[in-house]
Amino acid sequence: MTHPALKLNDTVHQRVRLGILAVLGEAERADFSYLRGALDLSDGNLSRHLQVLEEAGLVQIEKGFEGRRGRTWVSATARGRAALDEELKALNELIARVNGGG
Repeated sequence: MTHPALKLNDTVHQRVRLGILAVLGEAERADFSYLRGALDLSDGNLSRHLQVLEEAGLVQIEKGFEGRRGRTWVSATARGRAALDEELKALNELIARVNGGG
């Protein structure tokens, strides 16, 4: 029997990246400023984590304008939503095991 901890995805499980995918799991998309504030990150830190997620095919980044103001929108891809679901499933299995339910 495989331990549930082995099912955790190293790309997704990192705290900030898990937070990004969790926020995107609640909404269709979020703008950069919202993610930065919600996760209490610097611009550079958020940018780096978004780059990792984008390179893994887990998020899509769109740049555009709202009026004259530049905006960056982030959305989870189908692969990103599936990765979040798998991560949450593994975490739930791990919690159940630690609590004596597995």
